[in-house]
Amino acid sequence: MQDAELKPAGELARLAPVHFPNESSAYRKARTELLAEEIELRRHIARVAAQRRALPPGGEVTTDYRFVGIDGEVGLADLFGPHDTLVLYSFMYGPARENLCPMCSATMSSWDGEVPHIAQRVGFAMVARSPIERLSRLAEARGWRHLKLYSDPSGDYTADYVGERDADMPAYNVFSRRSGTIRHFWAPEGGMEVADPGQDPHMAPDLNPLWIILDTTPGGRGTDWYPSLRY
Repeated sequence: MQDAELKPAGELARLAPVHFPNESSAYRKARTELLAEEIELRRHIARVAAQRRALPPGGEVTTDYRFVGIDGEVGLADLFGPHDTLVLYSFMYGPARENLCPMCSATMSSWDGEVPHIAQRVGFAMVARSPIERLSRLAEARGWRHLKLYSDPSGDYTADYVGERDADMPAYNVFSRRSGTIRHFWAPEGGMEVADPGQDPHMAPDLNPLWIILDTTPGGRGTDWYPSLRY
């Protein structure tokens, strides 16, 4: 739907019949103005998603990347399963790291229960440089039941799509497969150089519902709080 066909957000916001006990007229006025902005935000997210889907074909994947899962060695093409799209998340748990990155843990734990739904639409897998035996122990310790974890033993994939060969950093990559040809479709780009003052360069929309929930609260994300592996 084109923007020209949409009713103004402010007009839609004024149609909302919501009122809560004992709210003031000042609260209702401010809330209605906020609703208009929330409608615009929803529309902008939809426009960005459409723009992302309309990207020209990305670079062809010409390397036979090999991974190791609990059932043995597989190639990148195998991770697609029956789908034409693959989401491959690289998480911070290299062989030299004693503990999993708390942010990666928070993100992956939030995804674990969604895997059965996600798997209806796309291939979805996690990868790290540690041996698969170590990754399996991690999954058991974190209580992950559905995430598919793979080791990148050679570091070839990590070197091409994450950073250095032994990069211990997160990366979210999406691949597409058409007529047997695999191409890179999309990944978040930019680090601190694209961050606004006082903010981390988090994705928009953020892929971790932790932050989305905190954004709806009076205190927001805070400035000195970070997820922990243990509470």
